[in-house]
Amino acid sequence: MDDVARFAAVVAGEEASIRLDEAALLLASATKPDGADVDAALAALDAMAAEVPEPTLDGLRALLFRDLGFGGNGDDYYDPANSWLDDVIARRVGLPITLAVLMMEIGRRVGVPLSGVSMPGHFLVRDKVDPDVFVDPFARGRVLDRAGCEARFHAVQGPGSVFHESFLEPVGKRAILVRMLANLETVAGMHGDLHLLQRVFALQATLPGTAASIRMN
Repeated sequence: MDDVARFAAVVAGEEASIRLDEAALLLASATKPDGADVDAALAALDAMAAEVPEPTLDGLRALLFRDLGFGGNGDDYYDPANSWLDDVIARRVGLPITLAVLMMEIGRRVGVPLSGVSMPGHFLVRDKVDPDVFVDPFARGRVLDRAGCEARFHAVQGPGSVFHESFLEPVGKRAILVRMLANLETVAGMHGDLHLLQRVFALQATLPGTAASIRMN
């Protein structure tokens, strides 16, 4: 079974049963020129989870953003590696959404429940225990309240953009994968990478909701 077929199989079941880490890694393996070692990357996530000093949001943030130095790649934002979870694990830089997946999946392993927030232009993480607490993994785990999220939205989208509270609602795993693929589609178009574009289209065909254009994040 090739990576596209494996990805399709992983995302075919009930939303709650989808392994987001595995799906994101298969997405990377299917679109990278040399593929990805999915099992090794899953093991790396397990190893990081074992190093979380305490099973709290603060403990998770301390490990990922203070001790390991994960953060956003502002220097080369449109590098496709920022969308490939195995490369994000290895290089410790990425896009907001890929860093969010990393944070959510390590949180799942240690019992810190987190949701993804698909705010236009900038993906965030939301605490399921306290839904008024958000984390910006691109900004090295900065904690935001709702006002801070709105300020981040305007910094990305412009001061005249209209902010809606619905932007801060959690999204499902398929929606996260749709957005990751949209990011790669944008990158492929910018670089004129037809092979990457074809692989992205093949994965998009296995998921609903890929028609809408979504800004890189």
